[in-house]
This record gives sequence, C-alpha cells and structure tokens, in this order.
Amino acid sequence: MMTIDEFMTTAPYTLRETDSLYQARKIMTEKHVRHIPITDESNHLLGLVTQRDILAITGYAPTLPIENEADAVDKSILLSEVMISDVSTIRQTDSLREAAMYLQSHKYGCLPVVSNGCLVGIITDSDFVGMAINLLEQIELADAEAEAEASIELETDIDEVDLA
Repeated sequence: MMTIDEFMTTAPYTLRETDSLYQARKIMTEKHVRHIPITDESNHLLGLVTQRDILAITGYAPTLPIENEADAVDKSILLSEVMISDVSTIRQTDSLREAAMYLQSHKYGCLPVVSNGCLVGIITDSDFVGMAINLLEQIELADAEAEAEASIELETDIDEVDLA
C-alpha cells in the first residue's frame, strides 16, 4: 500500500490565526500555493485558508499583485475570522488511494497531514495530478519498450525464416 508520507509536502507554508488575510494572499501569490494551514505556536492545526476562501471573501483572487488598494482591507481581516476550523485531515500512514478518493468525493483541494494533532505535511490535488503524470509517463515508456522488443523479435523471426 502506498502511503501519504511518500508523497506529501513536508513543512508547508503556515500562518497563525492572528495573521491577516493580506499575509495569506501574499504567501499564496509569492509561493504559488492555494492552501495555507493555520497553526498555533506548538504547530497544532487550528484551521485552513484556501485560495477559494479568499476569492469568496474579497471578490478577487490572491494572485493579484500585492500592494494595491485592497491591501488595507486585507490587512484588517484576521485569519481567525475567515479560516475553516473544521478541517478534514489525514495521517501519514493512511492510504494514498483512500486520500485521493476522499479528495475527489468531497471536492477538496487538500488534506493537511497530522500526527498527534500537529501538522506534519499536506497533500493536495496538485500532488495527485503530478503522480498521474508520472504514471502516464511510465506507462508510455513501458509501451515504447514493449514495441521495441516486439520489433526486435519480429526481425529475429524474419532472419530465421531467411536462413531456412
């Protein structure tokens, strides 16, 4: 069984609930992430802020350039006011397949990975797309190798016929 710890992102970008929406938007823009776990000083998971949440709250995407007129508003909104606090999580030893099915069935973009209530990583839908691309490349490579072997066998069979 393939487990979460083999593919999760360890040490994801995090913020505190006292940080502002501006800080979340800035990290999302600069680091190209769509999910930010909210933790306390002991790294216990308290919540989650997503790109979709920011769009719903502000009406604009976090990818807008930082330093615009909306920044003053964003700086006044604390993450504790907007974060999702009832977050579904997963353990490092859980099945990768089950995590994928859970993300798909609930239409979630990520699952924070926790151990004893502390954040140890995150797995996202983008991680699964990356895995799918890798698997497709492996299948294409295996198909190409099989075709090459079949071609060699066919040439060998033809050479044997010529010798007879």
